[in-house]
Amino acid sequence: IKLSNLPPQHASLPLNSPPDHSPDRRPSQAPAACFSLPKPQLEKLLLKNPTLRVEVYRGRFGSPCWLLGGSKLIGKVSVPLDLRQAESRTVSVHDGWLDLGKKSGEKLHVSVRAEPDPRFVFVFEKEPECSPQVFQVQGSVKQPVFTCNFSCRNNVGDRNLRSRSSLSETSTSRSWIPSLVGNDKDSHSKERKGWSVTIHDLSGSPVAAASMVTPFVPSPGSNRVNRTNPGAWLILRPAYGTWSPWGRLEAWLEHGSSDMLSYRFKVLPDTTAMNTATVANSSISIKTGGKFTLDLTTSVSPMSSPSSSMDFGSGSWSGSGSGSDFVGLGLWPNSVPGGFVMSSTMQGVDKASKPQVEVGVQHVTCTEDAAAFVALAAAVDLSMDACRLFSQKLRAELRQQSQESAI
Repeated sequence: IKLSNLPPQHASLPLNSPPDHSPDRRPSQAPAACFSLPKPQLEKLLLKNPTLRVEVYRGRFGSPCWLLGGSKLIGKVSVPLDLRQAESRTVSVHDGWLDLGKKSGEKLHVSVRAEPDPRFVFVFEKEPECSPQVFQVQGSVKQPVFTCNFSCRNNVGDRNLRSRSSLSETSTSRSWIPSLVGNDKDSHSKERKGWSVTIHDLSGSPVAAASMVTPFVPSPGSNRVNRTNPGAWLILRPAYGTWSPWGRLEAWLEHGSSDMLSYRFKVLPDTTAMNTATVANSSISIKTGGKFTLDLTTSVSPMSSPSSSMDFGSGSWSGSGSGSDFVGLGLWPNSVPGGFVMSSTMQGVDKASKPQVEVGVQHVTCTEDAAAFVALAAAVDLSMDACRLFSQKLRAELRQQSQESAI
């Protein structure tokens, strides 16, 4: 499935009965492909009379969802796209059968829909380890909405908000906590541990946090964090006077590479449940940076606010009123497929990394929702430092924090 010069997407197709009836589709059925277009890219695409192209093969898929040898091309279809109205409302571009080829006589049912995908945009003022402000960007206007506090303390945020995360961690991840108060000033050269980031709104209330719950340590006989023993963060949200884990981020260096940071992000829908959902599993270059993305095209939203700071009846925010209340309304109906959730740009470790975070409006129902994504972006950015080879020095800010925690 191809659109302009965007990376092609792949999907398996079910066989259907004779094409005299449209196939039954559930409202919650996930799309076969989803292309997300930022406004500048959409405007450029409109100048080219865009066309969606679909090639259909009969054969087997390999593990990376690519065709194995012996696959046969059945046919191709093209759907012209008129996206001029899609910025303001949902547009059904095509919904019906198309001929795959005159010889084969087979048909393909194609349903193409374009819809607006508004996003909140947040930018860190400085690197997360420098405890920066976080701004919301709307066009040329920037306004502060959060403050980011980096530390190496055992706890995160307010002492009155006690984390339940330790209850869900293994004894291995808890065993390192007492060593934080030791006197080893060079501990950061042997392990990277105890980092945390707390996100506050402008009233000073903690609204999200990222806590390093499994230290980043080199595997035996090496100077690198391996996949068999990854470091891990918990992304925490305040709920009913305590911290509630929402997600778990694991990171390590890819085998055979000193540059590729691999990560896995899991959603923890219920701390009493054993099941988790992996919603991201990819890699970023530590040297040049890249983009961390959550796109739930085939899943549902991970966000579900236990205690929201929005008045749903009136459609108004009930935040601090000090600049941290967001413009716009994004209520997430759990029965709708996910699609784009968030992305965050990361610079290389030798550059001044100021993550820019985009969050789909439909995934934000309150200030805490947005703050959780900001905390996740900070954790990914800090993981790039935590996964550096242990033969390399950390940034001065991280080394200073590690030494201060040992005094």
